[in-house]
Amino acid sequence: MAMLGPIGFTAPWLLLGLLALPVLWFILRAVPPAPIRRRFPGVALLLGLKDDEIQAERTPWWLMALRLLALAAAIIGFAGPVLNPEPVSPGQGPLLIVEDGSWASARDWPRRVERMERALAEAGTAGRPAALVMLTDPPPAPPTFTDAASLAQSLPGLTPRAWEPAAPDPAQILPAGNFETLWLSDGLARPGRDALRQAVEARGPLRVWQPALPVTALGPATVRDGQVSLPLTTSAPISTRYDVAAIGPDPSGAERELARATVDLDNDTQGQAVFDLPPELRNRLTRFEIPGIRSAGAVSLTDDAVKRRKVALISGSAAREGLELLVPTHYLRQALAPTADLIEGTLEDALTASPDVIILADVAEIPDADRLADWLDRGGLLIRFAGPRLAMASENNTRQFLPVTLRQGERSVGGAMSWGEPRRLAPFPAGSPFAGLTVPDEVSVTEQVLAEPGPELASRTIAALADGTPLVTRMDFGAGSVVLFHVTANVEWSNLPLSGLFPQMLERLAVSARAETPSAEDLAGQTWVPVKLLDGFGRLETAEASAGVPGERLATEPPGPDLRPGLYVAEDRSVALNALPRDRVLQAAVWPASVPIEGGEAPRQMPLKGALLAAALVALLIDVLASLAVSGRLRGARAAATVVAVLAFGLASQGHAQETMPEDRAIEAASNVVLAWMPTGDTQVDAVSEAGLRGLSGILTRRTTVEPSDPMRIDLAADDLALYTLIYWPIVADAPVPTPEEYARLNRYLRGGGMIVFDTRDADLSGVGMATDAGRRLQTIAAPLEIPPLAPIPPDHVLTRTFYLLQSFPGRFDGTIWVEAPPPDAEQAEGMPFRNLNDGVTPVVIGGNDWASAWAVNGNGAPMLPIGRGQAGERQREIAARFGVNLVMHVLTGNYKSDQVHVPALLERLGQ
Repeated sequence: MAMLGPIGFTAPWLLLGLLALPVLWFILRAVPPAPIRRRFPGVALLLGLKDDEIQAERTPWWLMALRLLALAAAIIGFAGPVLNPEPVSPGQGPLLIVEDGSWASARDWPRRVERMERALAEAGTAGRPAALVMLTDPPPAPPTFTDAASLAQSLPGLTPRAWEPAAPDPAQILPAGNFETLWLSDGLARPGRDALRQAVEARGPLRVWQPALPVTALGPATVRDGQVSLPLTTSAPISTRYDVAAIGPDPSGAERELARATVDLDNDTQGQAVFDLPPELRNRLTRFEIPGIRSAGAVSLTDDAVKRRKVALISGSAAREGLELLVPTHYLRQALAPTADLIEGTLEDALTASPDVIILADVAEIPDADRLADWLDRGGLLIRFAGPRLAMASENNTRQFLPVTLRQGERSVGGAMSWGEPRRLAPFPAGSPFAGLTVPDEVSVTEQVLAEPGPELASRTIAALADGTPLVTRMDFGAGSVVLFHVTANVEWSNLPLSGLFPQMLERLAVSARAETPSAEDLAGQTWVPVKLLDGFGRLETAEASAGVPGERLATEPPGPDLRPGLYVAEDRSVALNALPRDRVLQAAVWPASVPIEGGEAPRQMPLKGALLAAALVALLIDVLASLAVSGRLRGARAAATVVAVLAFGLASQGHAQETMPEDRAIEAASNVVLAWMPTGDTQVDAVSEAGLRGLSGILTRRTTVEPSDPMRIDLAADDLALYTLIYWPIVADAPVPTPEEYARLNRYLRGGGMIVFDTRDADLSGVGMATDAGRRLQTIAAPLEIPPLAPIPPDHVLTRTFYLLQSFPGRFDGTIWVEAPPPDAEQAEGMPFRNLNDGVTPVVIGGNDWASAWAVNGNGAPMLPIGRGQAGERQREIAARFGVNLVMHVLTGNYKSDQVHVPALLERLGQ
């Protein structure tokens, strides 16, 4: 491709025709020749006669220039001009593709796969071998070059990881010999990148593909002054606004957005999202995320650090004036007040408040044993401290709430009436929740209650004194547990409450939550098992059969292949490991000037051939009118009126065609339920859309009382859209944009209660944003439409239960769908399991799940396209069919299933 400034030409030799334009100018100026003047007396007889036709002596210069410009535009247009063409070099030798493959690559992953496919296609055409290296999943040995076509077949299986690559060893990941390298960068600078770049450049040419937009991520949440705060950081200064959503289960257990905060960046790289939430909402938080960005870096998981547990403190004795330090709950209050919500009162009052933890300090009599037992069965934690009252308690109902059987009376090991010395604490055993905590030498015990020997005593002892007698015992009680400290909660029997070990032990028992980052010492001595893991796109996955990791690694090591970001638990505690470490500072990757960079930083190429040929055609039409004017055939009011009449007739005919729908077509659309689809110009996509709606119509006929007619192709210029029940609109990268008149029709359709289902068919990677070409095209198409604010579909939306009970809405893919956002003040009415979100039908449903492919059937009624594999794929196809039924029933019935009459049946189906 020849270049002329920012414009390239695919057939530059055609530009030689421009050299003939000056010659053509002189030829046209000489033809026709100037008339010869001769005197002839008989001409006098013609004086006074009027000639209606005028013959120009010469062609006007401006008309000549217009013709030459039209010819020049045609010549340049046929030469194939392209503005800002992407550089294409033939390349020589093997091709190595290096992909960072981190969470920062997830936001534009389809574009990366497309670029790799194009590079492998070019290499395959040239007969060049190729190899691929993912830096987040480096090969155990240097890869070998293979056939480019076979390597391209493995690209659909590639996915970004939820961690960043470690500093690679060039000798381990680079093949032998010289080669050309295409490096797809995630846009972040990190240690080891320069060393790898130098090693790559030593083997051959290097090209870099890197997006222009800065990388955005969320850091771990912290609690300051009762508010939850988490940092939002970008790799380069930017002026924009970000939304941060707080996600967690609602009272019914369905996950939804609990709160939202905004972060305004004014040419800065750092911002803070601050949430002021009541304890009830804080305790439900599971994660924060940036809506619209599909990346593990845009998700921040929460753990015990943001939760405030509700702790009930119940004492066996009341405080006397001036003796507050002797009250059993004084030191407990001092240790727990900064990190927990404390409740003080009677046991009956505490059980009514449904606390997470109940602490009984020297309480012998249990007044409401049955309610306490029920609370423990549901997962409560009961912690008891000994004292004189408990030591002297006789056999009564208190014994069932003790981990071990106690001897009556206390044991004095270091008091004034004892010959012995105070006992020190033994190191905590490996299986204890206190394992890893350092026992201070100054902590000692002077009195304690003793346990009766028994076979279960050793297994229930989680802390002991140096002489082996139990200090803390524990047993399971239903889904909860009971813990007994064999000493008092004050300093009457030991100085343990005065030490820093005391709040640490309470924390290990999950009594409180730390607002600071746990240290290696806090997590040491325990094996932490992952229960939820993040993938590169920020989606939570169940950690099945995943091995546990030592606590020291969680506190000191960054995420990696064997330490994936996610939620880890040990005993009753949880720790979140996020994709963005707390001390990670994002910086944009900087490449030397010698390295060519393509991708988002380069202007997008734009073919100019069509525009130039259209300009040439318009110039020729103007030339026709100008020639008529010069010759005198287009002059005067009559001629002008004729031209205006012709143009008006053409516009009127066009307007009439736009406003008139054929009568037979209108009758067909109005006579029954009709599902319509929007043409895209891509014959394959249009065929799948038609087959998909035909399949969905068949499903509705077989399963419901709705019997739709054959689906219809929409003609926006002529159809009355109000006749269509639902419009399915697949989005392709080059989809045509409606005219202003067609947008007016669409907006009238939406205002009248119609529904448009936009399908980007990109596995929801667009996130209704700019991640894919289809997502960008959707934003362009949808901008003039009167669409209300959108949000991911909440679990209690009517669309989840109009016919089938659903919580996912898959097609060929399974991703998030977007509907009209619920009002911020939507509340759950008394006796209703669902909120009253809105009274009408959501005007749009947006997703990327490619529903038509899952619904499509061939002429025999069999599925046209495969979905997934085996039984899992057929199950996904079935759920896609059920979603289609719910979609149509929602259009036809609105929020009918929100009525009170359906609540008992729905609750029975939901198992509540």
